[in-house]
Amino acid sequence: MRKIIHVDCDCFYAAIEMRDDPRLANKPVAVGGSADRRGVIATCNYEARAYGVRSAMSSRHALKLCPDLLIVKPRMDVYKEVSREIQAIFREYTEIIEPLSLDEAFLDVSDCPHFSGSATRIAQDIRRRVSLQLHITVSAGVAPNKFLAKIASDWRKPNGLFVITPDEVEGFVSALPVSKLHGVGKVTADKLGRLGIITCLDLREWSKLALVREFGSFGERLWNLARGIDERPVQVDSRRQTVSVENTYDKDLPDLPACLERLPGLLELLNERMARLDGSYRADKPFVKLKFHDFTQTTLEQAGAAHDLDSYRKLLSSAFERGGKPVRLIGVGVRLVDLRRVSEQLELFAR
Repeated sequence: MRKIIHVDCDCFYAAIEMRDDPRLANKPVAVGGSADRRGVIATCNYEARAYGVRSAMSSRHALKLCPDLLIVKPRMDVYKEVSREIQAIFREYTEIIEPLSLDEAFLDVSDCPHFSGSATRIAQDIRRRVSLQLHITVSAGVAPNKFLAKIASDWRKPNGLFVITPDEVEGFVSALPVSKLHGVGKVTADKLGRLGIITCLDLREWSKLALVREFGSFGERLWNLARGIDERPVQVDSRRQTVSVENTYDKDLPDLPACLERLPGLLELLNERMARLDGSYRADKPFVKLKFHDFTQTTLEQAGAAHDLDSYRKLLSSAFERGGKPVRLIGVGVRLVDLRRVSEQLELFAR
């Protein structure tokens, strides 16, 4: 039986800005680009969220929702340094760490000797030390697997701790809405709802074969999650293949000009995510993903293309021609070359 902790910083960028500038305390704060330059919100604090401000929202729209919103320019170097300090705290308890981003990670503490092996007390101590040393808060979830630990970390946000013991898995998962399951987005949740499946207890009434018929290979995953089963290990060296940003729009974008208008904001977010990567990656092929109003989708990439606005405009235009219909989702991204693996392969050939 594994003991997994999922640690998630509370509104990470905004929390650091409020920590470093006390004048921002108790005010609606967002980190992102300028509204004058079609900027996009990267994250915001809970005061801003109360007005409906969300990440990936245009800064201009965020200011309409919250005229007093203070938008701060991102300081990626500072965020990376704080993330390294948090990771250093994690490593005092376990080396089995899977970072998901700068501000969240899975930890496998199954064999950790601290606090007589109590994952709950380890999580409490991690939260205490991050608060004491770095003056920001983190939420944590403790559970027998990654799926449940991630749900648990969100259960009492912000600055919360939620524990699901092995004996509690059955009851907790039974009442869990299927919309909370890993990999279930709005489209899948809507389809499950039309089938009368609202909770995991409803989902358990379906056989594995029936779910596979309805949802393909994801049906087997649904069958397992409905029973709290998730055998995925914490991946110590989980190497990325892509970095991307995508946004689903409340109203379908009617034509190509409307899609092109959204590109600068998406690319700003993409560049911020690229800046979080360490030096062991190199950007390769840019790509664009479109999902049309009828849920058909297409992805287009181009080897050798630049990673600038003009290149993405050309890709988006070509992708739009494939459907020629209103668009509900735009994604932009970059394929990555793992320089660490390239180096290993070169060393192998040199032997």
